[in-house]
Amino acid sequence: MSSTIILCLFLVSQSATATDADQAMEQIATDYLNDIVTFGPIGATSIGDHRRDHELDDLSAAGRKNHLEAMNDYGKRLRQLDWDQLSRENQIDAAILNNEVASSIFATKTLQEWAWNPMYYVNRSGSALYGLMARDFAPIDKRLMSAASRLEKLPEMFRQARSELQPERVPKIHAETAVAQNKGVLSIIEQMIVPELNSLTADQRVRMDAAIESATLAVAEQQEWLEQELLPRAAGDFRIGAELFDEKLSYTLNSALTRKDIMERAENEYTSVRDQMYEISKGVYAEQHPYSTFPDSPDEAFKQAIIRAALEQAYRQLPDPDGIVEIANEYMQQATDFVIEKNIVTMPDEPVEIIVMPEFQRGVSFAYLDSAGPLDENAETFYAVAPIPTDWTDQQVESFLREYNLRSVQALTIHEGVPGHYLQLALSNRYPSTLRAVLWSGTFVEGWGVYAERVMVEEGYLDYDPLMALINLKWYLRSVTNAIMDQAIHVDGMSRDAAMKLMIEGGFQEEREA
Repeated sequence: MSSTIILCLFLVSQSATATDADQAMEQIATDYLNDIVTFGPIGATSIGDHRRDHELDDLSAAGRKNHLEAMNDYGKRLRQLDWDQLSRENQIDAAILNNEVASSIFATKTLQEWAWNPMYYVNRSGSALYGLMARDFAPIDKRLMSAASRLEKLPEMFRQARSELQPERVPKIHAETAVAQNKGVLSIIEQMIVPELNSLTADQRVRMDAAIESATLAVAEQQEWLEQELLPRAAGDFRIGAELFDEKLSYTLNSALTRKDIMERAENEYTSVRDQMYEISKGVYAEQHPYSTFPDSPDEAFKQAIIRAALEQAYRQLPDPDGIVEIANEYMQQATDFVIEKNIVTMPDEPVEIIVMPEFQRGVSFAYLDSAGPLDENAETFYAVAPIPTDWTDQQVESFLREYNLRSVQALTIHEGVPGHYLQLALSNRYPSTLRAVLWSGTFVEGWGVYAERVMVEEGYLDYDPLMALINLKWYLRSVTNAIMDQAIHVDGMSRDAAMKLMIEGGFQEEREA
């Protein structure tokens, strides 16, 4: 047989093998996407799979057992693939899915938040209704009846929570947060469901009224249990320790970077960013005090004073406490116009709306982006902003507004909106791989948001305003100090006072933010 024929047969064989491997991987991806709705109907709603909008997740021991069996099966199928014969696109998808499967097994079997984190259940109860009512993916009557079905099942979800949570493992801070947020699900009923009840027929209305009454009683019962049973007995350590931290870190980053690698990078970046802030601050300070001189080798105390003095200039311009959503709207349009004018990146046309953060989500961050699910085409994305708590003192409100001064709201809107999370997620959802859109990387998404802030400053946003550059570095410094604290708290036993000092003195955060 000639060498030419042998070569042709070899290439055909290789092509057939590659095709078989790719087809196997694509089948795995299809099966996984189809199974998501079985693993978690609530999460499926959020990504735009509405086949089981009427059901809730099975959070019982039996539900976890079924989930683990399915994940172990996917892990086995992925291991049986000949990865070398996959196309580059499928190699990436296989690696992403493999990490997701392993992470899911770790979370269920080893980390076990279902046993010690009551927020695991609070978040699901709120998301179960919010995901149905926030977007017009189907006629209102159909969404309302799905909500009625989930409201009817809410008492069972809370019973599962009370059965599975182990008070001796629950950290007090998690119990306190659950107590504060649990009743937030009622605000969804009141603000998003009740105003739409006229859309129902008489029979549907009877069912919905009964469902609301049942769910309201269940929330009250859960609240009483959280306050009277769980919180007094909560005795767990919120620090997860080195072993769990390292394993969780590997899945979160999907990277070979170690805890030590990250600490070394963060410590170097901490020094570098503060030095950059000092150089900018000298210019700001000199503009206010034109005859100032600066030492050639300033000590840290001198640098600290100059940076703080410069930041005070930014803190003179604060938003109206009741007008942050309106200001964020204005800044979103301003950032969008700048991106288009400078031709920085293609602007998506998917709808985005700035909203007041739902109550059940408050208490963790000031703002977040709630992106439309990749399976919900043309659905709205929400940039959610938390209102200032009504029980804060005037001093606390002032501290908060200093942190979220007008330039900080600019930076936050860039990070969450344009060209940050909203833009990046909208464009990434256009990639042909649905699996990759569903299993998006939180690490990459946050990294893009931080990167987007820097790009805007470097491109001259606000006409190269030095205070905007200073605020940008301050927010980046928070990412750096977070990276330091994350492992310092969970592994090295960092105290609350030490963390507060690092955030306030090292990172220039206001007390309320810290």
